[in-house]
Amino acid sequence: MSLSRKLLAFVAPAALLALGGCATGFPAQVSRFQQMPAPAGQSFVIQAADARDRGGIEFGQYADLVRRHLVALGYAEAPGAAAANLVVTLDYGVDHGRQQIERRPGFGSWGGWGGLGAYGFHNPYRFGGYRGFGRFATGGYWGWDDPFFFGGFNQVDVRTVYSSFLDMDIKRTADGKSVFEGTAKAHSASDRLQTVVPNLIEALFTGFPGNSGETVRITVPPPPRQGR
Repeated sequence: MSLSRKLLAFVAPAALLALGGCATGFPAQVSRFQQMPAPAGQSFVIQAADARDRGGIEFGQYADLVRRHLVALGYAEAPGAAAANLVVTLDYGVDHGRQQIERRPGFGSWGGWGGLGAYGFHNPYRFGGYRGFGRFATGGYWGWDDPFFFGGFNQVDVRTVYSSFLDMDIKRTADGKSVFEGTAKAHSASDRLQTVVPNLIEALFTGFPGNSGETVRITVPPPPRQGR
């Protein structure tokens, strides 16, 4: 599936806006279909879905994160594809972003307050309610978004929001049958793959392999602060 089609299929709930550097963690939407064998030392190799990524240094960093998770679960890395019981295929991407407008309620003539958004009257996840993302139509906002609330809006914030995804498929080498198909998706204020892909991998492996056919929201905790 192409990048545009993968991102087009992402209908985001409100809580899936991950702000860059947000202390509350990285929220993602994870879907998994699986018939994974119980780990008993089965060997695996990891390959890129996109031929342009094969042998790449950046892809190698993401593949190493996946390898560590699988080894920790009880699977074993194979020396080569010919010796592997399982083939793990990774695909990932991020779109070019879209501008999102957040309007904050204020007190009209009480403009000295500058609006009460910072004091709890606006919903920080108002970007939710999307019926789509990117080229897709936007839905309504959630939260205190009544234009007549306390005399109208007097603050407008504009930010760029990016949509990203990670696909991981696992097939048996013996018969080519798929035993795992998983996707993690998120919205964030960052389009840096080096930031979003490791978080998407962590989300995908949270509760791995998961219940087949289930879509869940997973929030990856933020990294510990330095010096603590």
